[in-house]
Amino acid sequence: MTTSKAELVRAARPSARPQARASRMGRRRAIWATAFIVPLLVVNVCVIAGPGLMSVYYSMTDWQGFGPANFIGFANYVRMFGDADFLTALLHNLIWTAIFLVVPMGMALLGAYLLSRLRRFATLFRALYFIPYIVASVVSSTIWSSLLAGSGIGSVIGINFLGNPSTALPAVAVANVWTRWGFLAVIFFAAMQSVNPSLYEASSLDGASTMQQFFHVTLPSIRPTLMFMGLMSVIWSFLVFDWIYIMTQGGPAGSTEVLSTLLYREAFTSQEAGYASAIGVVLALISGVIVGGYQFLRARKGWDI
Repeated sequence: MTTSKAELVRAARPSARPQARASRMGRRRAIWATAFIVPLLVVNVCVIAGPGLMSVYYSMTDWQGFGPANFIGFANYVRMFGDADFLTALLHNLIWTAIFLVVPMGMALLGAYLLSRLRRFATLFRALYFIPYIVASVVSSTIWSSLLAGSGIGSVIGINFLGNPSTALPAVAVANVWTRWGFLAVIFFAAMQSVNPSLYEASSLDGASTMQQFFHVTLPSIRPTLMFMGLMSVIWSFLVFDWIYIMTQGGPAGSTEVLSTLLYREAFTSQEAGYASAIGVVLALISGVIVGGYQFLRARKGWDI
């Protein structure tokens, strides 16, 4: 029996049933995915987008936190960039950011690299590094306040670290670095575990030293993680509030004032909620620019994180 040409064409043509089944499964997955995403979107709209838009509106008013809000345009923004307190707080945020991009990141890289070289007790050291991060900041900052004030270590060496304007900001930064670097070390250590061992073997055959391996193999291999944690460090630095407020409340004489503590003081002490909203909007814009720059680099470099 011979097969007709039409039957051969039908046999070669892919059946429509599997395609229809795959299409239905795709739609079903999309519906389920949307069902899981929608609650998160609703929460974000209620908690972030709604108050955010209200903050933009109140930043253009003279609202005191109660009563009517009169529209004043961009007067709060004009006032902000001529306000010495705002410029000082912004400078402190920049100093804080520089400290946290260098000190805890450098300590974490060194700690993670040393951990990756350990054959025993690596898990124990990872746990010890991580413990400060899981202690509540109010507890840690209160303990550090007692240590760095005039009645603590200061009483021994005759320096009140938190009472001196020239040492207060570095002292609070040291306390916060103590909690942060262990967390970063654990993240970097996990990234280093994914580096291809053949790269180290090849570099060893080429005569590379341990230091050369670190700079030419380890750092390039974990660069996406390094950049992401750098991004988070910058954002955390601009949003820092609890450590500074608990340890110094922005003092002495504004020497530790940052944008978030200034915002709090303007909103709840000076009762200038409109001006505080303008500071909050500027903070959000700074964070948005940082995240946008990171996303641009991520898309440009093809990073998968």
